[in-house]
Amino acid sequence: MKKSISHKKEAWLHAVRLRTLPLALASIFAGSILAAYKEVFRWEILLLASLTTIFLQVLSNLSNDYGDSVHGADSQDRTGPIRAVQSGVISLGEMKKAMYVVGMLSFISGVSLIYISLNDWVLFSVFMGLGLLAIWAAVSYTSGSNPYGYAGLGDISVFLFFGLLGVAGTYFLHGLQFDWEVIFIGGALGCFSTAVLNINNIRDIESDQKAGKKSIPVRIGRKAAVSYNWILIIGGNIFLILFAVQIQSYLPLLAFLAFPLMGKIGLGVQQAKSAAQTDPFLKKMALSTLLWVILFGIGLLVF
Repeated sequence: MKKSISHKKEAWLHAVRLRTLPLALASIFAGSILAAYKEVFRWEILLLASLTTIFLQVLSNLSNDYGDSVHGADSQDRTGPIRAVQSGVISLGEMKKAMYVVGMLSFISGVSLIYISLNDWVLFSVFMGLGLLAIWAAVSYTSGSNPYGYAGLGDISVFLFFGLLGVAGTYFLHGLQFDWEVIFIGGALGCFSTAVLNINNIRDIESDQKAGKKSIPVRIGRKAAVSYNWILIIGGNIFLILFAVQIQSYLPLLAFLAFPLMGKIGLGVQQAKSAAQTDPFLKKMALSTLLWVILFGIGLLVF
C-alpha cells in the first residue's frame, strides 16, 4: 500500500527526488577527477558544473512527475512510489511554474559555467547549444506531445548526458583540452546511469505497459531487461579496464571494490518479485555509482 502525501512540503520533496542527485553528480565528479589527474582542475568549474547538473536533474524530476501524470503513467495502477501531482497536493499548474523556475535557474547557472570557462565564441556557442539540448532533454523525457521516454529512447539520452557528455564536457571545461581516454570513463558512467534508469523501468513495467510507455523493459520483457542490466553493470567496469590499459596504470582499478556491491544489486533486481522489492535497488545503484567514482578518484589521485 502506498504512503499518502498530506503536506505540500512533503510533496515537493517527493517531486524533487533527492535520491537521484548523487547519480547526477557522479559524471561531474568523474570529469573533475580526470582534470585533476591531468593537472588542469579548477574549483569554480566543479562548483558551477555541479550546481547546473543539480538544477537539470531537479528539472527532469519535476518534468517526469508532470508528464507521467498527464500521460497516465502515474495512475492509481502504478506500483512505484507515489508522485506529487498524482497525490493531488500539487496541481499541474503549480508543477509547470516550478519547471519554468528551475529551468531558468539551470540556464543561468549553465551560462555562467561556460562564460567563466570559455573565451572563444565558437566554443561558447557549441556549449550553449549542448546546454539548451540538455534542458530540452530534461523536459521532453515524459512531457510534451511526443515525449521520447515513451518511445524507449531514454536509455540513449541517459548514456549521453550522464555519461559521455557529462564526463567529457566537464573535463573539457576544466582545461580546454580533450583526451580520448576520457571517453572510457564517460562510457562507464553512461552504463551505470543507464542501469539506474533500467531498474526504474523494470519496476514500472506493468504500469508503463498500461500507459503505452514503451520503455526498453516493456519492449523486450522483464527477463531480457534483467540480462540487459547485467550487461550495463559489467560493461561499465570493462570500460574501467580499458581506461587503465590506455593510461598504463592499475591504480584506477581500485574502483573495482564497488563491483561486488553492484553485483549484489544486479542479483537483487533479478530475484525481485514485485515493484516494491525492486524499488530499493534504484537508490543503491545510484549510490554505488557515486562510490565507484570516489574509489576511482582515490586510486587515480591519491595512490
